[in-house]
Amino acid sequence: MRFLALALIFAAPPAAAQDIGFRSPSGNVHCMIFSGSYAGARCDLSKFTSSYPRPDDCDLDWGFAFEIGVTGPGMPICAGDTVMDPNAAVLDYGHSVVSDGITCTSAKSGMTCKNAEGHGFTVARAKQQAF
Repeated sequence: MRFLALALIFAAPPAAAQDIGFRSPSGNVHCMIFSGSYAGARCDLSKFTSSYPRPDDCDLDWGFAFEIGVTGPGMPICAGDTVMDPNAAVLDYGHSVVSDGITCTSAKSGMTCKNAEGHGFTVARAKQQAF
């Protein structure tokens, strides 16, 4: 009796885009640019004076986290988690990370993340601004 061996060849799926984590040289701002179904960016502050009043419906932490999608305005978020990673790469002042239509730029005055529409946020210890 003869056996017929069949080989199935599966094409490898395309490499998934990876999330990119980074932090400011001061270590106060930590960010993540997300890929995939939730493409956008989020930055968290470890020390800050909040520029936005806490909304009544926020039961979690407030004032430290901002996000932007590939479209629409940036905004502060009510969050119980963080993107802070002490092992994240340092994004030197004057340098940018670009991924999935989001650009984040590190400056001594803070971290700015924008989408292709020009919306985004700038976060720093003393002041945060969403636009």
